[in-house]
Parts: sequence; C-alpha cells; structure tokens
Amino acid sequence: MKALLIVDVQNDFLPGGALQVPYGDEIIPVINNIQKHFRLIVATRDWHPVNHGSFASNHPGKKPGEHIRLHGQSQILWPDHCVQGSPGAEMSPLLNQALINNVIFKGSDPDIDSSSAFYDNGHLKETGLHAYLKRNGITTLFVTGLAADIGIYYTVKDALLLGYETYLVTDATRGVNLHGDDTKKAFNDIEDKGGKLITSAELR
Repeated sequence: MKALLIVDVQNDFLPGGALQVPYGDEIIPVINNIQKHFRLIVATRDWHPVNHGSFASNHPGKKPGEHIRLHGQSQILWPDHCVQGSPGAEMSPLLNQALINNVIFKGSDPDIDSSSAFYDNGHLKETGLHAYLKRNGITTLFVTGLAADIGIYYTVKDALLLGYETYLVTDATRGVNLHGDDTKKAFNDIEDKGGKLITSAELR
C-alpha cells in the first residue's frame, strides 16, 4: 500500500517566511493535485521551541549559516523559524489539508534538530512516522515538500534505510541551495541509494 508524505509545507519555509525556500510556493498546486491518487496522506511540521539549539539567536556571536556542534552533532545555524504556536509554524492555507490523515510534529527537542521526518539528526528518537506507516500497512512512500536538499533529502534517505520503496516527486519540492547545486547533489545521492525520481505527471 502506498502513502503520500507532505514535508514541512509551512509558512516560514515559503516566500516571505523566516527561512524561505525560493519558489517554495510553486509546489503547493502540484501537491494539491496529486492528493487524489492516495488513500493515506501524512504531513509533517517543524515545531521548534523558542530555545531551540539550531537557532543562531540562541548562540551569542553566531550567525545563520555558521556551523556548531550541538550535543555531539554537526549543526548548521538557522534563523528562528517554525516556532511552536507562531503563524510561521502553520501549514500554508493554500495547501489542501482536508485529505490529510495525520500530522507528525518534529524538531521539538531543543537539544537536537530533526531534518528527517522519521528521526532526530542523531537517530536517537523516532518521530512516530515509521510506526504510523507500519500500522497502516504502508510499504511505498511518495515524498513531497520542503526543502529538497535538507528535510526531503534526509527523509528519503531514512525511508530507504527503513525499507520503503521510495519515490521523490521532483516537481513537488524545491531546495534552499545554500550552495548552488545542493538540490542536484541530493537528487543524485537519492538515486544512488535506490530512491526513484518521478514527476507528478507520472502518478496514476
């Protein structure tokens, strides 16, 4: 059985948001259009406390884009984003949410980030997504959302490690591209690891 995963389509990751993904809003009509192909749809939301360790504002003298060690993990520092209860943490009102069966919250532990929808960055704690998919008999996952070179990349890698047949819908994601070719590198690595790249037009 297959499921659609919608990763972090939240206001702060869209144009005008605190950590905007260029052209991130362009994926929303694509995601809305393909929902009709799925009986099970799961979304994720970044859900950070104000004291989250990935926020540059919580490290005096540090700026977004710098790297630190956060409880043993390499961590890039970000602007404050998707703060619990804030408008930026809400899913975009342009996203059709009526068919979403479950929402998984991630990144709520201030001591470690959670780029993947499945685990924190240290693979110490699960978000609950894997257990939910298993309970519902899901073996095939179609991944969409933001951002292609971060949240999507780590989510797809974990999905493959967990044994899911995993498809990345390439026109339903966009990248941050701190370095110009980050998304291209992520796509290539996903294919090398056994993930499949498709477009929304290939969904039936």
